[in-house]
Amino acid sequence: MIQIFGTNKSFDCKTAQRFFKERRIPFQFVDLKEKEMSAGEFDSVVCAIARQEGSRADAIDFMTDKNAKDYSSIAYLDDSEKESKLFENQLKLLKLPVCRNGKTEATVGLCQKIWEGWK
Repeated sequence: MIQIFGTNKSFDCKTAQRFFKERRIPFQFVDLKEKEMSAGEFDSVVCAIARQEGSRADAIDFMTDKNAKDYSSIAYLDDSEKESKLFENQLKLLKLPVCRNGKTEATVGLCQKIWEGWK
């Protein structure tokens, strides 16, 4: 089952939902304003992104929205502290949408070419 984590006001999240609806691919939308990712969900997303990026530190850096207002709260932290700060402030610091296909595949942002293979 594909999960999309994001907000209802985000244009990119709406685009992701439309992508899966148009292709009749079932998905579950989780609004981060109502319920954030659990520790296990967050960890599986970080692990999946780390496989693409090379390391957990690179994955955390890739997942962080550098245009966010609160980016300064994470920008100068040590790599060991960034992951917990990102987990605590998912709504304010994550690049959206976060799409997860099972426990092994995940994307951050609009990645329609990767989603094509998730049918």
